[in-house]
Amino acid sequence: MRVTSRALRTNATPSRALLALSARGFAPAMLSGDWFGSRAVLAPSLTVSPGPPAWPAPVDAPPGVVGGGAFGYLAYDSADPSGRAGALPPSAWGWADHVLRWSASGECYLESLDGGGPSVSTMESLLAAPAPALSWEAGPLRRPLPSEHRDAVKACVHAIEAGELFQANICSRFTGTFSGSPAALFAAGVSSLAPRRAAFLAGGWGSVVSFSPELFLARHGRSASSTPIKGTLPRRGPSDDGNAFLLRQSTKDVAENVMITDLVRNDLGRVCEVGSVTVPSLLRVRPAPGVWHLESTVSGVLGPAVTDASLLDATFPPGSVTGAPKIRALDLIAALEPCARGVYTGAIGLASPAAGLELNVAIRTFEIAAGAIALGVGGGITADSDPEAEWQECLHKAAPLEALLAGPLLGGVEQ
Repeated sequence: MRVTSRALRTNATPSRALLALSARGFAPAMLSGDWFGSRAVLAPSLTVSPGPPAWPAPVDAPPGVVGGGAFGYLAYDSADPSGRAGALPPSAWGWADHVLRWSASGECYLESLDGGGPSVSTMESLLAAPAPALSWEAGPLRRPLPSEHRDAVKACVHAIEAGELFQANICSRFTGTFSGSPAALFAAGVSSLAPRRAAFLAGGWGSVVSFSPELFLARHGRSASSTPIKGTLPRRGPSDDGNAFLLRQSTKDVAENVMITDLVRNDLGRVCEVGSVTVPSLLRVRPAPGVWHLESTVSGVLGPAVTDASLLDATFPPGSVTGAPKIRALDLIAALEPCARGVYTGAIGLASPAAGLELNVAIRTFEIAAGAIALGVGGGITADSDPEAEWQECLHKAAPLEALLAGPLLGGVEQ
């Protein structure tokens, strides 16, 4: 397979390109923030269909080049032991033989696999055209009764006290109505929230608009890594308001993170060479929209016969949104949460034959279908969890996305 990368003469930002292509009837998909060492990767037109991915075989390519590949998602529903399902398919993927990639320093490249895609001049012309204003309308999200979440947290704490497990992630689902352009919502969120692992996918089945801060899996060559987030406190401004320090000192939040980091070590250890799994970063405090998070990174060297499919078999669903031990946590989640999670807490991303595999954890993620929109929120529960504090954590995580959804936009998005 031949992989090419050609520089474009354009001032179009990733968000402007997404809107311009969407307004002209294309069906783009986009990853924004920190993906494959780049600022953004955009498939200009992509048919994303329900079904499992066809994992591409790796090919040699220059460092940093993406070329194309399989964009898609795996919903949490695909691992739900209760068999429940949300409004969107449990898995949807599409193949792109060309992409636009914005480097970390902002240059734009047209990249392709085996010569796919338009000419450089055609793409430059498309990106030079003005981006028509796109907008959306959405009513306030309806929340479940706070008592429902508090009762689920109490039941989880009792299961932990009984020795059934150490931690589980308990979630709630906010729902509402939506009309207009999901691409406009995504572009506005990228501009105002600056998420590290944002992703946008759409098809006849609906749309996924993800503003995730969390890396689930990265596989580059034989190296694999995961950066689980566990531990949260509110963030009231762009600077450290004191909660960043308090988060690192919190016994409960540190315990959450260390337990899940150990679970991820075990998951990667199932497919990595013996002795290769390490924790190069532990308990780092990072900002995210509305909150501070604790994150750690686990890495390892995959065994020679390990494919992307077998890597996913060993690690999905993400440990940070399930619990420890994972199998018992999955069963408890199914018993305590009243509805399917859908795509929320699954994974979204790209498998490229040239650049490898990167998937986010589908948190801070809107799911849109048939005039309805849903947002999942939750948190890790340990023996020290306070039910009211856990509900407030859900509200802190949801607040920036609820504010975005209520916005009047667009054109104020970065053009």
